[in-house]
Amino acid sequence: MSKPLVAIVGRPNVGKSTFFNKMAGKRISIVEDTPGVTRDRVHADVEWLGHSFTLIDTGGIDPKSDDELLSQMRAQAQVAMDLADVICFFTDARDGLTDDDRDVANLLRRTGKPVLLVVNKIDYMGLNDQMYEFYELGLGDPIGISSVNMLGFGDLLDEIIRLFPEDTGEAADESSPIQVAIVGRPNVGKSSLTNRLLGQERTMVSDIPGTTRDAIDTPYTAEDGTSYNIIDTAGMRRKRSVEDESLEHFSVLRSVAAIRRCDVALLLINAEDGVTEQDTKIAGLIHEEGKGVVIIVNKWDLIEKETGTFEKYQKEVLSALKFMDYAPVLCISAKSGQRVNTVFQTVKAVYETSCRRITTGVLNDVLNDAMNALQPPIQGTRRLKIYYATQCDIQPPTFVLFVNDETLMVFSYERYLENYFRKTFDFTGTPIRFILRERKK
Repeated sequence: MSKPLVAIVGRPNVGKSTFFNKMAGKRISIVEDTPGVTRDRVHADVEWLGHSFTLIDTGGIDPKSDDELLSQMRAQAQVAMDLADVICFFTDARDGLTDDDRDVANLLRRTGKPVLLVVNKIDYMGLNDQMYEFYELGLGDPIGISSVNMLGFGDLLDEIIRLFPEDTGEAADESSPIQVAIVGRPNVGKSSLTNRLLGQERTMVSDIPGTTRDAIDTPYTAEDGTSYNIIDTAGMRRKRSVEDESLEHFSVLRSVAAIRRCDVALLLINAEDGVTEQDTKIAGLIHEEGKGVVIIVNKWDLIEKETGTFEKYQKEVLSALKFMDYAPVLCISAKSGQRVNTVFQTVKAVYETSCRRITTGVLNDVLNDAMNALQPPIQGTRRLKIYYATQCDIQPPTFVLFVNDETLMVFSYERYLENYFRKTFDFTGTPIRFILRERKK
């Protein structure tokens, strides 16, 4: 089951970012006393009582303001609410119930999502009486907390996980369609590729970035009988009041939701632009989520070519995405159809790779070969010893290494083992994970 998404919303300057930073364990959102200082959503994975979820911080919602920046923040918060499984509505005990709180509450009721009413800045017992007026909002019992002092966090987190969608525990069977998410920056051709793959105008295509507002799921059966579910995503529609930077933030959060539920992600890159900072961020999300990936360089027909152009471009792409150098790179034109017919066969190959299981006997033979070719590192007078390995999971393939001391494993040697496993077992297109377990002799 994908990690649930929890959105923190409310009017400006009610302490949303302070709570977010305390939960994330580091200062991610900027915190100041100036309303509206958190301009963009940020997200972080957190855990409570064994439940992992993603917390989304948002800029403050000012329902009545015509200010360009505040209207952007309001629209971004709306996207977060659309995608969230649970919404935490933050208010301020010191300010009391305001008209803006009432307006935000009305907005939240229309989402149909579970909403928790949080009264922040209950910094001492004398402020508890301030919570009673918030019952007027009709959103259930207010939960009093202090973001600064971390008071009441346990009660709030208990309520958050209580509202999560139930995990049925059912694994996808072999007949389930392969979930394919098409992700990337606005206007790199995601909808054009979707239409070309499906052979029909399923999604609207325009030169205006962000024409696709929501994730669009479309089932498809290939000629070989393989079933797919194509998830087309994009940022919000461009408006004159929305800057390019804001568009990219819309795109990222939608990409997060699509990546979470896919088996293989198609990361689209504009051939004319090359790998941008935003492409790298989205690639990082795919890698962190452990998803199979195919890098699609679109608009290849617009690139002047000579002998070796593809090889040179492929090398540049993988150099820019060093943490994803295991991914296959396809150069296509969604507009003309050039090499689009290779996409599904590559997706299927990557999916099968991400589901590959290696028997323990074969795995340990290869591990011994790797250690004979390059001895484990020594730190001081102690050498790392790897007793044996076993595969514990797929999607991504995950291996447990039983060692004498976890601290003796250095990044370079772990990377060496990863590359050795890749060369031997062909894990093209999927990240692989190592889990270290100490085993005392």
